[in-house]
Amino acid sequence: MAVQSVFIVQHVAREDEDDENVKFIGAYSSRAEARAAISRLLPQPGFRDYPEGFHIDEYLLDQDHWSEGFIAADEALKTLPASQSA
Repeated sequence: MAVQSVFIVQHVAREDEDDENVKFIGAYSSRAEARAAISRLLPQPGFRDYPEGFHIDEYLLDQDHWSEGFIAADEALKTLPASQSA
């Protein structure tokens, strides 16, 4: 049976609302393998300070997972009312 999806593990450490540090940990063939990776990393420096920062997301293969365009942050700021952009 061919693999139909992968499990992506990321870690996000949020210092505050405006400061986050995102790390791509890896892509795994099963949720169990993804959890095992988290277990290996939890005792490591940094990760142990933010144990709630791990996230596992399942992605089906051969599918677009972002199907819309995007605007850059500086363009998004231009669309805010003047009272919010300062």
